[in-house]
Amino acid sequence: MTTVESFRGLHYPNKIGRLFYLSLEEVMGPNGVRALLRLANLPQFLEAYPPSDLKKEYPFEAIAATSIALGTMYGPRGARGLELRAGRVAFTLGLKEFGPLLGMADLALKLMPVTMKLKIVLNATAQTFDRFSDQSSRVEEQRDKFVYHISRCSNCIGRPEPGPVFFLARGIIEEATAWVSGGRRFGVEQCSCMAKGAETCSFAIGKEPLD
Repeated sequence: MTTVESFRGLHYPNKIGRLFYLSLEEVMGPNGVRALLRLANLPQFLEAYPPSDLKKEYPFEAIAATSIALGTMYGPRGARGLELRAGRVAFTLGLKEFGPLLGMADLALKLMPVTMKLKIVLNATAQTFDRFSDQSSRVEEQRDKFVYHISRCSNCIGRPEPGPVFFLARGIIEEATAWVSGGRRFGVEQCSCMAKGAETCSFAIGKEPLD
């Protein structure tokens, strides 16, 4: 059985680490990020964020440590809100960097039914992480929803209280579905967590908009 501790030593590209901190900076300010990095014991990023390249050098452990430090600084509810907001910003920033590589700027998307749009953007998001990082993601389609699975998850590492708390990923998914649908909102909930024994960290995305 795969344990979350086996994910230590896996990496994202530097560019994703950089976008992560830039996203946090937008929601909590540069001084807030500096305080967060100190608390997370990540002094190597205090003077400079990871470079904007695709070398896989940004460790999974840094995502988990930053998330845990957010919970320490702001409590569970405050951390949840900040991570969701940062995830939404991260998708917007990431779209500029990775979108052209995956055809995500294609105007033909506008002419498709909304369910097809959701399927395309969720698969493209999963493919981005599969192609450029050690995170393994896939999308499953069910009758009334999509399920976004992560089978190598950075957020589960070293958590004192495991749980479905990958709000950064949830924020990314929420913004992806809003972007592709012209601003409509869809229900997104994390429904399983590897740190609690599940096979994947998974997110259920409703096919019908909430509004």
